Parts: sequence; C-alpha cells; structure tokens
Amino acid sequence: MAAHHDGDDDLISRVFADRYRLDAVVGRGGMATVYRAHDESLGRQVAVKLFHAGIGDVSQQESEFVVLAALDHHGLVTMIDAGVASDSNGRSRRYIVMPLVLGANLATRLFEAPISARHIGEIGYDMAEVLEYIHGKRVIHRDIKPSNILLVDYGNGATRARAKLADFGIALSDEVERMTAQGMTTGTAAYLSPEQASGGEVTTASDIYSLGLVLLECFTLRKEFPGAMVESAVARLSRDPRIPEDLPEHWRGLLRAMTSRNPAERPQGRELVSILKQIVIAESGRHKDSETLFPPDRPADAIADTPTVLDSLPTESLHRATALAARMFAAPISIVSVVDHDRTWFTSHYGAEVAHIAREVDLSKATVPQAEPVIVEDARNDPRAQGSSLVEGPLAIRFYVGVPLKRGDGQVIGTLSVLDFKPGSASPGQVENLQDIAAIIVAQLELRREGQRWASESSGSIPTPVSGVRVVRESILRN
Repeated sequence: MAAHHDGDDDLISRVFADRYRLDAVVGRGGMATVYRAHDESLGRQVAVKLFHAGIGDVSQQESEFVVLAALDHHGLVTMIDAGVASDSNGRSRRYIVMPLVLGANLATRLFEAPISARHIGEIGYDMAEVLEYIHGKRVIHRDIKPSNILLVDYGNGATRARAKLADFGIALSDEVERMTAQGMTTGTAAYLSPEQASGGEVTTASDIYSLGLVLLECFTLRKEFPGAMVESAVARLSRDPRIPEDLPEHWRGLLRAMTSRNPAERPQGRELVSILKQIVIAESGRHKDSETLFPPDRPADAIADTPTVLDSLPTESLHRATALAARMFAAPISIVSVVDHDRTWFTSHYGAEVAHIAREVDLSKATVPQAEPVIVEDARNDPRAQGSSLVEGPLAIRFYVGVPLKRGDGQVIGTLSVLDFKPGSASPGQVENLQDIAAIIVAQLELRREGQRWASESSGSIPTPVSGVRVVRESILRN
C-alpha cells in the first residue's frame, strides 16, 4: 500500500508549473505521486509524475530525466516535459510529464482475468521490440515487472494487445553514472535476474530474464519466485523456473531460454523479436480474431494505474490457500476474490486438466460476495446458475461452493470458492474447513495492511486507506 505524502491532495485542481492542472491522483509510490492532469497550454490530458519533496536521491531523479530524454519509441511511455517547480506549500518539486495511458498495467490486468496466449505473445513482442531499442541505446531498465508494463486501451475494441514500458527510475545508461555499488541489489525481488539477485554485473540479458518471468506469470497467474528479497533470491539461484507442461513447445522453449541462469544463453535483440513474432503468428491461428484484451464493459477512460488493494494482497499465501481449498474438494478450480471500488481482484488455482481452458475464460465474474456460504450441487438444475457463461460455456461448471471473506466487524470483502465441472456436494465439515481457510486469508490481508501502516507511520507518512468495499447480493454464478 503506497504511502500518502503531505501536500499530495492539496495540489488537486491547482495549476502546477504554470501549465498543468492536476485533476486526480492515479498512483502513489515511495518516491513520487502520479497525477492525471490537463495541459493548459495544449489542451490535452497528461500524466505528471511529481517527486516528493525532501525524499529520495536527487541524482537518481535527475538520472531518470536524462535517460527518458534520450529515448523515443512507440513502446515506451516517453517524456513530454520535465523540470523543477514550487508546489502550493512553496517547496521545490522535480516533475516529469508523460502521455496519459488509458487501459491497465499488466499487474492489474492479471488480477482481473486470465490473458489468452495470443495476447501474451503480443505483449511479449512489444516488450522485445522496446528492449531491443533501449539496449541498442546502451540503456538497461533493471526493473521489468508487470506493474511497469502498461496495456493500452484505445477504446475502439481493437483485438491486438498493445503494451508500453514505463518507469526508468533505476535504469542504467552510459550517460548516467552507475551509482549502484558492486554487491548491491537493485530492482523488485520477484523479477530479479540471478546476476541481480547475487549482486553481480548487470547486462542487457538481465532485462530478458525478468521479461521471461513476467511472461511465465501471465500463464501461471502467480509469481515464480515470491517472498522477501533473500528468500526470492536464494530460490532463483538454486533452481530454474517451473514451466507448465501443458504449454505448447514454442512457449516452453522460449521461456526456458529467456530464464536461463546463464546470461549468454538468453535470446536478445533481433533474435528475441523474431521468435516472439513467430509465436504471435502461431497463436493468432489458434485464437479467434474477435477476442479483445479488455472486457467490453471496462470504462473507456480507465487509467493504467495499480489499485491500492493489490499492494495489500499476500499473493503467495492466496495461491496456497486456493490450492488447499481445491485439494479439499478434489476440484480443479478454486478462487479467492476481493471486491474493491466495485471491481473484483482475484487469485485462482487451476488443475492441469482445465488450465488450458481456464486461461481463455474470464473467471473474474465467477463469484460475488455473499454474507453466508453458497452451495450449488448441480448448476444445470439450479435457477441461480441459469444463463451463466461459466455453466453453458467451455468450462461447463456444475458444482460450486463459496464462503465469505469476513473482517472482524462482519464486513464481507470477498469470497473463497471452489468450482468443478462435475456435480458434487459439500458436507457441513467441509464448509467449516473452507470457512477456516477464509478466516486465515482475511487475517493475512489484515496483517499485511497493518504492517504497511506501521512502516508508513514509522517513516513519518500516513498510509492511503484501503478503499471502501461494497457487498453485492445477486446470483453467485452471473453472466
């Protein structure tokens, strides 16, 4: 959960740097706040990244200016303007102005629903092209991860996924002094290359490894090396990522190569672009042309930011909880869903027998919060499930059991559910066990939130509160 810094909201509706009217906060981080803004000079919507006053390394902020100023590519979120100006409290603030990207970042999109193999290939192809470009400019990004990959929604129902790379805050280039000392680790723990994790020399191959982990996560919907820095680093230094057996060989071969522990074995530049282009061609023949990356009911003006609720989800714990729930019922699918801002974020477990189908189906609409347990023994004979695409579509769901995720005050914030394509039943003891798992999930969510609040207060900042959660009462298996 990102910290809230004094003065962030005081700037709303004000004109900053005599040009940019700040409309709303769309993202917060430890170093900066990002605003949706209106360029008063040119009459267009932009994103303004405003660095916090007195926080962070000024030389690092300047290095981001230098790197972005030298880059221009359709796969990048480029810099329109930059400088230093005074905020409403008279403090000098460095800022960067960028195009406003409508859509979602990849981390957000993965929580909404699985992504088809064709779209994964298109995202990978766009990232391969942009990495070929920046590496040719002798720039290493060093922080390739889902939240730094923005998926563009042009609002025209386009079927081709378009991705842009963002955030060059820790990038290295020949124009910027390499301030990271040997033996120090910079980047995000779950996506570090082995050489980053061990504090070794970082080359362009490091970005390729990180992208490989991102593409793998698009298929598995879970981080391959979760946990804190040390735990995550030790894991990747001791084993290769686990590539699902059910993936086509062209994907298995590419992901193995991209995540090789030997940097020299990873495909780069034109070679990687060519491989992913061929994969996109192959996947386009297997998927219908009409499918789109974004759900048709998604707001056309949604901003590509990360909702704060995602920062509070202990991902690995949720994956283990869903796997346990599925094993308890010998079922192929289990889902944890959390409703926030009228949208559902979920973590799911798929059995091998349905994984290839489930990736093509939007399971984010499988459940809505209910105050009491819900059991559907045979959806064909249950009026609550009539007309559901999950029942009548390719998954042909027949059995469903769901229990609420309840906070200590009784507020329902989500659901833990188990689904099967065979009719089934749930005994009182099984429902009670499922409720115990749900209680553990809620405890994990609360513990994570309290830990982040403590950390924010210790640093003198106030955390952004988790958004209000509404309880929706309607058919549990909805269209």
